[in-house]
Amino acid sequence: MNDLAALAGATIAFDLDGTLVESAPDLIGAVNAVLIAHGYQPLAYERGRPYVSRGARWLLQLGLESAGEPEPAARTAALFGGFIAYYSDHIADETRPFPGVIDALKTLRTAGAALVVCTNKPTDLSRNLLTKLGMAGLFDGVAGIDAVSAAKPNPAHLIEAVQAVGGDLARTVMVGDADTDAGAARSAGTPLILVDFGYSEIPAAALAPDVLLHHFDDLPAACARLAGTP
Repeated sequence: MNDLAALAGATIAFDLDGTLVESAPDLIGAVNAVLIAHGYQPLAYERGRPYVSRGARWLLQLGLESAGEPEPAARTAALFGGFIAYYSDHIADETRPFPGVIDALKTLRTAGAALVVCTNKPTDLSRNLLTKLGMAGLFDGVAGIDAVSAAKPNPAHLIEAVQAVGGDLARTVMVGDADTDAGAARSAGTPLILVDFGYSEIPAAALAPDVLLHHFDDLPAACARLAGTP
């Protein structure tokens, strides 16, 4: 563990959907359940997956637009409550942690890092999902979109998430998958790790992260390199 000594006292902030968990099947499944129930054609999985990081409301509107709805924004507002109700009941039907996530999180905690989820998903849904997946106990806090003054890519989201767990922004690393994560990290002045298997319209490599992660086995060492001096 000597190579991970720099993690003691560091804070690692994680995006949730597309970074820690493969949640697109349940999110797009919930969108499609609502669309079908109201007579619309379902959204193709391949069409929706790159846009999951934009949030559920945007994803539902994309489904309505793709189905030919002439007033997608208004219809989204009308149907969103039904989406949330369905998704809440099916939040972990198919969603699973990406390979290596659990072991990587345990390694980071053992090395003395604080872990916080920094997600544009609502906090209650995020906690519900983490609990159902047996991951909730691995985190010191969860800062969803409703728990902060401004959402990613605004740096306030990351800054307030770190503050919530008593962390030091100067010793924080952001781990995400999309431009919202990159924007928050760069504006907050923190190092950035992006996974290359998440939900991003822009290829993660094109967002110029400090580390482009291909598998979570490599995460602890990458965080240790970027976390700063204890």
